[in-house]
Amino acid sequence: MLKLFEYNWQVRRDWFDWCETVSEEELLKKRIGGFGYFLPTLYHVVAVEYGWICGGLQGKAINIPQFKEVASLQQIIDFSAHCHMELAPFIYAWNDSLEDHIMIDITDEGEREAHKYGEIMRHVIAHEIHHIGQLSIWSREIGKKPVTANLIGRGLFEI
Repeated sequence: MLKLFEYNWQVRRDWFDWCETVSEEELLKKRIGGFGYFLPTLYHVVAVEYGWICGGLQGKAINIPQFKEVASLQQIIDFSAHCHMELAPFIYAWNDSLEDHIMIDITDEGEREAHKYGEIMRHVIAHEIHHIGQLSIWSREIGKKPVTANLIGRGLFEI
């Protein structure tokens, strides 16, 4: 599971680099699907990872700014770095004994839902991969090559 988080973090950094080659107007232009924009989608990926892991699994009091407070590429990069610094130690310390721990989530409707830690961790991984696919489609729509989604060749597994 750690390797998939590391993969997501690498791909995210690659998308941040990719975004630096595109105008801010293009990054904030409305698109079809998902959040509909490059920058809000990247913000959303970071906020969800941070919220579930630091706010949910670790039970920390966290502050997730509204998108409008971090609406530039650099601010989202900085927000991502801040969140990563807080959540990475938990991910690197992950062990199988945490798999079946239970977290109680309060839904938007005020309902209580129980989730296993392992389920949440895997949800966070899949969530980012899903949204990265949307970014790839949008990049092709504007005539740019997307960031590679290939796990192989990223140096995550040493021989």
